[in-house]
Amino acid sequence: MRKPSLTILGCHSSIPTDKFYPTAQILDMKGYSFLIDCGEGTQVQLRKAKIKFNRIVHIFISHLHGDHFFGLIGLLSTFHLLGREKSVSIYAPKGLKEIINTHFKWSYTKLQYCIDHIELSSDRLEKIMENEKIKVYTIPLKHRIYANGFLFKEKPSNNRKLNMKEIKKIPDIKIVDYKNLKLGKDFMTNEGQIIPNYQLTFDPPKILSYAFCSDTSYYLPIIEQIKCVDLLYHESTFLKKEENRAINTGHSTANQAAWIAKKAQVKKLLLGHYSNRFPNIKKFEEEAKEIFSNVEASEPLKTYYLD
Repeated sequence: MRKPSLTILGCHSSIPTDKFYPTAQILDMKGYSFLIDCGEGTQVQLRKAKIKFNRIVHIFISHLHGDHFFGLIGLLSTFHLLGREKSVSIYAPKGLKEIINTHFKWSYTKLQYCIDHIELSSDRLEKIMENEKIKVYTIPLKHRIYANGFLFKEKPSNNRKLNMKEIKKIPDIKIVDYKNLKLGKDFMTNEGQIIPNYQLTFDPPKILSYAFCSDTSYYLPIIEQIKCVDLLYHESTFLKKEENRAINTGHSTANQAAWIAKKAQVKKLLLGHYSNRFPNIKKFEEEAKEIFSNVEASEPLKTYYLD
């Protein structure tokens, strides 16, 4: 199973260029690859990142501004042309289903696979997906139109991890004993010696979490929802000197993103959704570090690990 990670496909706002791609990212967690937002050019970036299209089953769209979903119809079309049969679930604000259906209606395209539309309209936190390994919640944001961030949380595992180096020292331990060891049970040798479980196993893996918050103004209500997450991606469209512009457009500055991270006590902050007027993204990082030390300016096609 892949190590939990976030691969940035695009991290700029509005207009794509030959160097800047709008928002899109892949979260790998517990064997799943979640696509979060799908700006123009996403499928090209997926290919550059060598991410297989058929791994994408769940797609999360934060809001219906074009730089967050204009790449989606192209990606869905490519799925169809590649002969995909596996269904896709799309979690998005109400209205996207109509946009997608209208396109395929007037292009006379009948998809070979099903799309399960989960339409979002609530302005409160809600659980929108759950399986045996992960829960996903909305994070209501403050933008010019209805927008959500997303919180991904691993479910706790009670199974301990086998310490194979120590297990191999005990010839009496067979493969059929592994299940009991994972459940925390001690082992008794053929001679009756009790070997404590902690000598043969490691603690269960740490429960990891990721929060995506873009696009949004500086919005304090999200702090309780993202408290102590391992990785927070928070938009920083502008630098502090353009705070008034951020307020007027429903966005945040790098300084404000850092304050959110600090107040929420997150482990690490990733900045993104930069305005193209600031070609040097390290300035965002420098500004945020004045408030919050463990911060990085995200870059396209770079992977960040949750732990």
